[in-house]
Amino acid sequence: MGIEINRFQGEVDEELLCPICSSVLENPLQAPNCEHAFCSACIHEWLSRQPTCPVDRQNITPPQLRPVPRILRNLLYRLQLTCDNAVYGCTAVLKLDALDSHVQECEFNPKRPVPCELGCGLVVPKDELKEHNCVRELRSLMQAQQSKLVEVQAEVAEGKFQLQEQKRELQLLKDYMLAMRNANPSLRILADQMEADEVRRWAETLPKARVLRWGGMISTPDTVLQAMIKRALSESGCPPHIIQDLMENAHERRWPTGLSSLEIRQLNRRQYENYVCRRIPGKQAVAVMACDNGHMNPDMILEPGLIMIFAHGVE
Repeated sequence: MGIEINRFQGEVDEELLCPICSSVLENPLQAPNCEHAFCSACIHEWLSRQPTCPVDRQNITPPQLRPVPRILRNLLYRLQLTCDNAVYGCTAVLKLDALDSHVQECEFNPKRPVPCELGCGLVVPKDELKEHNCVRELRSLMQAQQSKLVEVQAEVAEGKFQLQEQKRELQLLKDYMLAMRNANPSLRILADQMEADEVRRWAETLPKARVLRWGGMISTPDTVLQAMIKRALSESGCPPHIIQDLMENAHERRWPTGLSSLEIRQLNRRQYENYVCRRIPGKQAVAVMACDNGHMNPDMILEPGLIMIFAHGVE
C-alpha cells in the first residue's frame, strides 16, 4: 500500500499515484511495455492473483517488473508530507526521501527505543515505558539467557561426544594401520618414508633462526613452559606423531651425550654454531631437527629432533 494522499502538502500529480490503491507510489515498479507504475506491494499482490497489468490488461509477470525512471523517483522525493507520527503530536513536514530517517528519530514515535529511567538499564519502546516492570523484564531476560546457556551446554556436550567418537574411530584406524605396517615389511618402509617426508616438509615451513646467546638456554623447562611450546608446535602444523617426542627432547634428561650436562655443553659450545635451527613461531625457542642436521656428530642430535628453549637471544 502506498502513502495516503491526504498527508501531502498541495496537489499531487496523478502520475505519482498508484492505480491499484490510489495512494502515492511507495517503492514503485513499472510494467515492461505499457510502463504503468505501481506500488511494489500492490503490484506483487495483484500479480499473485492474475498476471496482467491492472490498467490495460497486458500480460506481465513479476520478473518483468523494473524500477521506475529516475525522473519519476525525483518527483516523488520532492513531495512534502506530514510525519507518520502526526497523530501523536508531531508537526514536522518533510520531503519524502527524508521521511524514514526522521520517523526513526522522531520524539513522538511511540515505538522509539528509550532507556528505562528506573535504573534497570533496559531499552524499551516508548509506548511500553509506562507498563514496564524492571523486575519482571530482568527476570524474563535472565530466563532467556538461562535457556540459551542450557542450549549452548547441550551443543558443547554433543560436540564433545562427537569428538570422542572421532578420536575413537581414529585410534581404531591407527591400530589397524599399525597392525598392517607390522605385518607387511614393504608397507612399514613406505609408511616410515611418508612420515619422514611429512616431518621434512613441516620443518621447511619454519623460518631458520639464529641463537645469539646460548647461555640463555633453559635446559630444564617446567610444565607450564613446556605446555606453551607444545601448543605452539601444534599450531605451527607439526606432525602429531612427533610432538610428544619433541617435547620429551626439550629437557636435558633426554638430550644426547654431547649435551647431557652443563659441563659437557660448555666443552661443546663451539659446535652449537653448526646447528641448523628453526624458529618456533612466537616463542624464544628453536627446533633442531635431525633432517636438517645430518652433518652433526651423533652425540649432538636426536631423532626426530631437539627443542631448545631460551630466556632471550633468538632471532
